[in-house]
Amino acid sequence: MVERTVLSGARVVLPGGVVEDGRVTVEGRRVVDAGTASPRGQEGAAALDLTGHWIVPGFVDMHVHGGGGASFSGGTAEEALTAIHTHRAHGTTTTVASTVTGSLDDLARQAGVLSELTEQGDLAGIHFEGPFISSHRCGAHQPELLRDPDPADVRKLVEAARGAAKMVTLAPELPGGLDSVRLLAESGVIAAVGHTDSDYDAAQEAIEAGATVATHLFNAMPSLLHRAPGPIAALLEDERITVELINDGTHLHPSILELAFSRAGAARTAFITDAMGAAGMSDGQYPLGPMRVDVTDGVARIADGPTAGAIAGSTLTLDTAFKRALTVDKLPVEDVVRALSANPARLLGVADRVGSLEPGKDADLVVFDASYDLVGVMRHGEWIVKPATISGG
Repeated sequence: MVERTVLSGARVVLPGGVVEDGRVTVEGRRVVDAGTASPRGQEGAAALDLTGHWIVPGFVDMHVHGGGGASFSGGTAEEALTAIHTHRAHGTTTTVASTVTGSLDDLARQAGVLSELTEQGDLAGIHFEGPFISSHRCGAHQPELLRDPDPADVRKLVEAARGAAKMVTLAPELPGGLDSVRLLAESGVIAAVGHTDSDYDAAQEAIEAGATVATHLFNAMPSLLHRAPGPIAALLEDERITVELINDGTHLHPSILELAFSRAGAARTAFITDAMGAAGMSDGQYPLGPMRVDVTDGVARIADGPTAGAIAGSTLTLDTAFKRALTVDKLPVEDVVRALSANPARLLGVADRVGSLEPGKDADLVVFDASYDLVGVMRHGEWIVKPATISGG
């Protein structure tokens, strides 16, 4: 007999808005009812009274490099699973593994491991961030390993992922850049503009060629200037582009986040972590691909070499991004949930299963208390973090 669970009394964030005193019914791994109406199959179900809490869809992180002291670039399933489980405990129920610049052979080997985890359902796919990026905007990527985006090399990585490649970040102004964008678009892989030194016109050309995502907008690209708007203006203004934003208080000033969110709108914004291995861990030194990173007061920076001192991803988890968006940025909760769940799910082509609380979709959800602190995480109908208060039986 399939187990049923009724979650009741909470504010539930549904595609149509917030339902007060709402109810979500889970049967097996699926949502069977969500809203205020009495759900079918309530008799004999386990009941959880969540009065005073929030229930939101499980988060979808389309750009994350690691967590829990482990990295997706580590090359082993064990490391990848450590990172996955770390972020699941913070509400990310759907994860795309992001790599870091390396040799093509190393990246192909990493893709082999990550594609197996995708086939098993532990990951939603792979994001290749580098090596096809600008040496002028390399950030935490090793400069000597960068290369132009030759379409043959891009195809090699996509094929190494065995159908699991979801996104490739590249600098479209480099030789082969626009042809690679076209190749990715034709292959059903997201072409993302990032770590780029492109100007306004070059960014527009990339969009026309098929780019649909701005990789962590504002970071690792020319600044927005009044006579040289650069790629930021082009990416913000085009309705075909979804912009990634890292809402950790370090990567973006609150006023800049407000500017981007108001211009792109809730429909074109995706909050990401861009987290490296230190996410969910204490300060210290951690690997990021072939480099070492020092984490001090939660901020990760390259420890040595030509890019020493550069911000090296984040230590963010999406439950923190959720709380910050509500308490610091004062964004509407429905908009925040779209940016954390529905929008990335749509981009990744998995919105039929995740990204919102609707009948038939996976029972992936996060429970927050009245202060927006995480108290529960459910994935596929099973508690990863179980709320403490249970009523009924």
